[in-house]
Amino acid sequence: MLKEIYHSTYEITPQTMAVLSDRDSYGNIQSRILEQQQEYIVRDKPLKIIDYACKFFGKSLRGLQDGTKSVCGITHKAPLAIEHHSGMYFFPTASPTNPNCSWIAHSHVEQINSLGKKGVEVVFKNGQKVEIKVSIGIMQNQVRRTAQYRYLLGSRFDKIFS
Repeated sequence: MLKEIYHSTYEITPQTMAVLSDRDSYGNIQSRILEQQQEYIVRDKPLKIIDYACKFFGKSLRGLQDGTKSVCGITHKAPLAIEHHSGMYFFPTASPTNPNCSWIAHSHVEQINSLGKKGVEVVFKNGQKVEIKVSIGIMQNQVRRTAQYRYLLGSRFDKIFS
């Protein structure tokens, strides 16, 4: 079921699988949000949705990017721990400033399939699929980098709380 939202009221939750770059009928960038049971159109760019989510959890986008760099050295297309306790780790499909950049929730990805020159198909754990115009190598790299970041950050928390 598709719901249209005309302003920034969408809050990323553990149910959010992807914040996809989309275009309206006039060619303006907007976001298509995939959740496990719902789909939304939000009249904001994906980066604005991600930035809002960071602020909602008391963080800044820049701070999370710097944190990723500090933890594992990733500086470009850095994955983000929007809220690590609930497993909300998102990775960008391109440079976050690229209007075609989408954000994928790492914990919801089941597999990535190549579609050749068309890009990739992301298969989510609930069976939903979405096509993204990016190479299989880039997507596999982003999934691996996010897994590495999750592991390293999780190890830090384990040391503190054990």
